[in-house]
Amino acid sequence: MHSDRPSPWWSILGVFDLETTGIDVRTSRIVSAHVGLLDADGSVMRSRDWIADPGVEIPEQATAVHGITTERARTEGRRAPDVIAEIIHELRMFFDAGIPVVIYNAPYDLSLLAAEAERHGVEPIRDPSPIIDPLVIDKEVDRYRRGKRTLAAAAEFYGVDLLSAHEASSDAIAAGRVAQAIARTYTETLDVAPGHLHGLQVDWCRTQAESFQDYMRRTRDPAFVSQGTWPVR
Repeated sequence: MHSDRPSPWWSILGVFDLETTGIDVRTSRIVSAHVGLLDADGSVMRSRDWIADPGVEIPEQATAVHGITTERARTEGRRAPDVIAEIIHELRMFFDAGIPVVIYNAPYDLSLLAAEAERHGVEPIRDPSPIIDPLVIDKEVDRYRRGKRTLAAAAEFYGVDLLSAHEASSDAIAAGRVAQAIARTYTETLDVAPGHLHGLQVDWCRTQAESFQDYMRRTRDPAFVSQGTWPVR
């Protein structure tokens, strides 16, 4: 007997990650990127990788993280406007098809991509959706687990191999597989339509930020402000 119930959202996932020149989403530049597509088993069905010439010096601290030097970016990288336009085109194809895109700590990557699009005169993605952010979801479904919530920590906890941390393709694929592992662990909570889950994450991220802000103001800095806007700030 065949069921008319649609396949769960984690049966096919887009994945996206950036490596950049810094942590400020307004001023940092894209250095490398990966957009891919995973099947239900986490196998890679489609992938595209980019190295961009950011047009600025890559700080040593950033190179120490992702391994791409200014010289390599200038030699191997393509023009930033072309790279940004192609990334946006790939992501837009997924969104138009209703395919969820996994982005670990989505506000960083999506906000930086939007700033880069504006900087280089590329049409940005308006209201990217549906997004799956394993960082937000993991904090919601397992609120009291101690320890870090980095991608590396989440991958280890959920038994996902992270072959080369802070390399765009490795991080993107691992994030997708972490999302699938979380979904299979907490199916009762997460087996909902991807658009509905997107909306839930908006609320969860805001609540998490408010809680963290309250903690920081009570324990360290009375003026601390935590940003809870998701998925773009």
